[in-house]
Amino acid sequence: MPAKDIYHDAVKNALIKDGWTITADPYTIEYEDAELYADLAAEKPIAAELNGRKIIVEIKSFISPSLMRDFENALGQYILYRNLLKLNNQRYEIYLAVRDSIFDTFFQRKSIQAVVKLNEIALIVFSNEREEIVEWIN
Repeated sequence: MPAKDIYHDAVKNALIKDGWTITADPYTIEYEDAELYADLAAEKPIAAELNGRKIIVEIKSFISPSLMRDFENALGQYILYRNLLKLNNQRYEIYLAVRDSIFDTFFQRKSIQAVVKLNEIALIVFSNEREEIVEWIN
C-alpha cells in the first residue's frame, strides 16, 4: 500500500465539502499483471444521470527541490492510470489534484500549460488551508 500524500486529507475533505462521496481510499487499478493505487475514488450523484459522475483523483504535493521532476512523475502516473482505466473499460474521469499555490506559479509556465493541454490533463486545484476545491479544469 502506498504512503499517503501530505495533502491527502485536505483534498479528501475538499471533495466531501463539494458534495462528493469518497468510494475508495486508495482506489486499486488492476489490469493483467499490473496493480496500482490511485489516491481516491469519488462519486457524485447527478439528478439528470442515473449513475452519477465518478472520478479518480491522484494528489501531488510538488514539494521536492525539482518541481519539473515532480511534474514528470505526476504526468507519467496520470497517463498510466488513465490508460489502464480505459483498457478496463472503467467509466471514471481522472484528475490530478494540485495546491492553488503550485497552480498559480509552476502551472502557469508556458511549457507546463502546453504539456497539460497536449495531454488533456484534468486538474483539481485545491486550497490546503481551507480544504476546499478552488477550481476544476478540464
